[in-house]
Amino acid sequence: MAISQRLQTKLAQKLILTPSLQQAIKLLPMSTLELADLLTQEVVENPLLEEVPTEELQAADAQPATEKEPEAPKPESKTDTWDDADYEYFFGEYLEDSYKSRAPAEVRELPPIENTLSTSSSLTDHLEWQLSLQTNDDQVREIGEAIIGNLDDDGYLVASVDEIAQMGPWPVTEVENVLHVVQGFDPIGVAARDLQECLTLQVRHLHLEGTHAEKIVTEHLRLLQNHQIPELARKLGLQIEDLKQHIEIIQQLDPKPGSRYNPQPSQYVIPDVYVLKVEDQYVAVLNEDGLPQLRISPTYRRLLDKGASENSDETRAYVKDKFRSALWLIKSVEQRQKTIHKVATSIINFQREFMDHGIEHLRPLVLRDVANDIGMHESTVSRVVTNKYMHTPQGVYEMKFFFHSGISSSYGEAVSSVTIKNRIRKIIDGEDARKPLSDSKIVSILQREGLILARRTIAKYREELKIPTSNQRKVLF
Repeated sequence: MAISQRLQTKLAQKLILTPSLQQAIKLLPMSTLELADLLTQEVVENPLLEEVPTEELQAADAQPATEKEPEAPKPESKTDTWDDADYEYFFGEYLEDSYKSRAPAEVRELPPIENTLSTSSSLTDHLEWQLSLQTNDDQVREIGEAIIGNLDDDGYLVASVDEIAQMGPWPVTEVENVLHVVQGFDPIGVAARDLQECLTLQVRHLHLEGTHAEKIVTEHLRLLQNHQIPELARKLGLQIEDLKQHIEIIQQLDPKPGSRYNPQPSQYVIPDVYVLKVEDQYVAVLNEDGLPQLRISPTYRRLLDKGASENSDETRAYVKDKFRSALWLIKSVEQRQKTIHKVATSIINFQREFMDHGIEHLRPLVLRDVANDIGMHESTVSRVVTNKYMHTPQGVYEMKFFFHSGISSSYGEAVSSVTIKNRIRKIIDGEDARKPLSDSKIVSILQREGLILARRTIAKYREELKIPTSNQRKVLF
């Protein structure tokens, strides 16, 4: 059989991601802050893009739509047909006016400035300040700084004494001595190597050496952690009632002494969508506060309207390329905003009862439901709900929060897994601490309410809620 080469034509259909489509897809999962940064950068890089002056936006908002004068027709260039498309006709609505924000001023509320400005002293600063007052010895100070630099956010030492000694190098005995000095700093219990040492330092600071409280911490801490109170009382030779006062002392100790100096900073979420109730209906309003309003620069557009004799081919080619990029960016941003609005409106329609009554009425919802409702692909909906937040009458929630699987109840209705978790939390919050409910008991309670779940499902949800087992929740006094 002879091998030969030949040319032949073939007709086939395939999906090609053009640069403009790639840009539109890239914008969808961006948060409002990320989009604002991108638009600001594009204005710097593309001379044909400019931000609409604030005074023009205010004037446009103040003037009724019926009073706006129609724009004069623009002269067509006979020397340049724009090759393959009439871009000015296709993008006519984007040439002068940018995409206008629909967010009313009354929903643009930010936290007070006094809630956002504060820089507290860190644990490292607090300890180094005490170290500077404690000694003038350079070696002691260097070792102390090495120890302080190896503390985690909770105040525990995460490096061994040998590892710290090798940093100098310093004698191990000297590192041990300086460690004892640092462990005497405020907060008491800092620079401990484990929980037992941390609590022991605090007990001894309270001058409770030789007491049952110290013995519990140094010898029987595991029994206390596992709530094995009867076994602990037997080991110490005490009645449970007599043991109570010693356990209460230990409960007052701080297992994470460094955390008070390393608090998690408050992170304020600025919602992308506001859900407002207008008469008897909920409507989605996009929050576009902070997004620059872009338009094509009139100065550079005039370069395209002039004849070829006035501008070189290189100049016109450059301006045309930047013109296309600017138009596609403005169009992509508007398409992004419209898509987010569609998805938000669909979520509102599906979760109307949640908007009215709260989390107990959250219904099961999957991406496919919203995608079918708005006529888009599931992947598009997935990109839209990424890094987006909605301000609802029930609070601010990530848009992903509204998508959860459901469980069928005996009444024929589907119940969201979030609603079930919330019900489990309420059941446990209302239990008798002396006789906490087991997972099997919770299963029985939910069955009486029409929710049929397996015990392992309850255990899974309880772990996701970070609720300990019934044995660990038990309180004897």
